[in-house]
Amino acid sequence: MSDRLYIFDTTLRDGEQSPGCSMNIEEKIRVAHAMAALGVDVIEAGFPIASEGDFDAVHRIASEVEGPTIAGLARASAGDIARAAEAVRPAGDRARIHTFIATSPIHMEAKLRMSPDEVVERAVAAVSQARDLAPEVEFSAEDAGRSDIDFLCRIVERVIAAGARVINIPDTVGYMTPDEFGGRIRTLITRVPNSDQAIFSVHCHNDLGLAVANSLAAVENGARQVECTMNGLGERAGNASLEEIVMIMKTRADRYDITTGVDTTKIVPTSKLVSSITGMATQANKAIVGANAFAHESGIHQDGVLKHQKTYEIMTPESVGWTTNRMVLGKHSGRAALRSRYEELGVRMDDARLKEVFARFKALADKKKDIFDEDLMAILSDERAVDTERVKLISLHAASGTGDTPVAAVELEIDGELHKATAEGDGPVDAAFKAIKSLVEPNGKLLLYAVNAITAGTDAQGDVTVRLQDGERVVNGQGADTDIVVASARALIAALNKLPGMHAKSVHAQYSGV
Repeated sequence: MSDRLYIFDTTLRDGEQSPGCSMNIEEKIRVAHAMAALGVDVIEAGFPIASEGDFDAVHRIASEVEGPTIAGLARASAGDIARAAEAVRPAGDRARIHTFIATSPIHMEAKLRMSPDEVVERAVAAVSQARDLAPEVEFSAEDAGRSDIDFLCRIVERVIAAGARVINIPDTVGYMTPDEFGGRIRTLITRVPNSDQAIFSVHCHNDLGLAVANSLAAVENGARQVECTMNGLGERAGNASLEEIVMIMKTRADRYDITTGVDTTKIVPTSKLVSSITGMATQANKAIVGANAFAHESGIHQDGVLKHQKTYEIMTPESVGWTTNRMVLGKHSGRAALRSRYEELGVRMDDARLKEVFARFKALADKKKDIFDEDLMAILSDERAVDTERVKLISLHAASGTGDTPVAAVELEIDGELHKATAEGDGPVDAAFKAIKSLVEPNGKLLLYAVNAITAGTDAQGDVTVRLQDGERVVNGQGADTDIVVASARALIAALNKLPGMHAKSVHAQYSGV
């Protein structure tokens, strides 16, 4: 058995399915390049049949990102598979079609309305078609955790015979416990006659907080690919956390003796990039990548670490990309230093983009003395594609005080025309939001408003995330500024720019009210 564990990253597919985590094509490409630099083996770039945008993203990633295998997801249907094949084709011999069908009784009966025999035949036909269109085929038995084991053995044997060389066993609803899941993997490998012709993979969800534990149990029982996401993003409670899986393999090599191809020193920069793009803040006590992951407040712990680091640290901060020797930039720093630091953080940019980012950096440096890594990532999250930005913030003035009604006046450029509005609110942010929303429609229902201080100090930037819902569409916007009201307005406008059909209201009367 191979001592190599393949890391299948599905941040761009399953991770993006987290509410509010949708990314545009340029953002997906940035994440894909970062994942390639990190050293993952497979990037699941999207679900090509889902939309033209998803197809275009997968196609561009397959065309532009070197290194990992590029996978496109497809249901077990001819149209899905043909579309996925077209999307991943530019990856050449690194192209993979990942096709799936549900195999649990509840899914077959209630969702598919198919008999077990029909499901097997559909799976075999899908794999056969995919094998003719791509050099590599992965098959997933959706809801395998609640599937009958005899039926699983049967369908796995048939799809391997049809040409699938990766067999994924998902715990789709996060239902299983480690002993159950590990035993299921061992049973499949032992009972399926042609199991030696495929790599067994797992895709675990975290509904009961067991995604990583179940993935490890699967590895202990023969699985050699783990499907995971950066920061544990994913539907509902998320997926197995990539950084946790990788660092367990590295830190507990004495137990597993299994390697990955991941450059662990790039974990933290990649985590920050994903967090900044998706707007999903990482909790401070998150393992590996949380701000407190290597912090020690207890006097006993501090004393121990000062005497010997390994008293309370089982891995070094530097091993995952944290560094105590961070370059602190300021208003006298030049473009070369800025480019160098971004490259150390895993961000590459051409001269044109560097020029735009440098201008933002200088503007921020005029407001605060020291610019830290978190500030640099916030600058990226607050970038605007000028050529596609339909709504732009031109000016914002807000006033509030004890005993006074907060008021905000905004000036926006909407499709090249200037519009102004004034509104009152419960606070300056509320007033600014009401003024902005009075100028555009649709303006969505506010689902989330979150503020994080990026660094310490009274001159710290505030990083604001706004989530809006318009019908079935949920969009996310971020903004950063040392003025929290300005940061909030930018976040709202960033979200508004993602709403389809957004336009200036036909009447722009002065708006006032609570």
